[in-house]
Amino acid sequence: MNRTISFKLNGRDEKIEIDVRQSLLEVLRERFGLTGVKQGCAVGECGACTVLIDDEPIDSCIFLAAWADGRSIRTVEGESRDGSLSEIQEAFVDQGAVQCGICTPGFVMAATALVEKTRRGVLTREQIRQGLAGNLCRCTGYDTIVTAVEKTIAKKPDK
Repeated sequence: MNRTISFKLNGRDEKIEIDVRQSLLEVLRERFGLTGVKQGCAVGECGACTVLIDDEPIDSCIFLAAWADGRSIRTVEGESRDGSLSEIQEAFVDQGAVQCGICTPGFVMAATALVEKTRRGVLTREQIRQGLAGNLCRCTGYDTIVTAVEKTIAKKPDK
């Protein structure tokens, strides 16, 4: 059964006909070519497919595309502006928090949500680890990822 849905994708209004059984991951990768959204485990455990829906991190592999109707979706591709990386993307590069690249887009999106919800300097390293607990990495050992988030939060202006 098909259905037409509308949503905002990385700031652009989109309208598309989908099969109601398709996951958001499938629609983003196959229909929009957003390959930064990775399929890892396909059961919502690894976080490689993390996108922000209405600014909340969501595992797109277990989120039906039909549920995105009327929502705002952000993927890693939408975080850079005019060829410049976002602050968190820049911090990942600066801290060497990027290894094989499978988990990186999902971590960037989870970290983006965490940074956007946090006032400057408020989170401890343990709180950052807890905030990123839905994302798994086999390469980095997490310290560089946590440091990247920590440094980005430290640079935030006071609210």
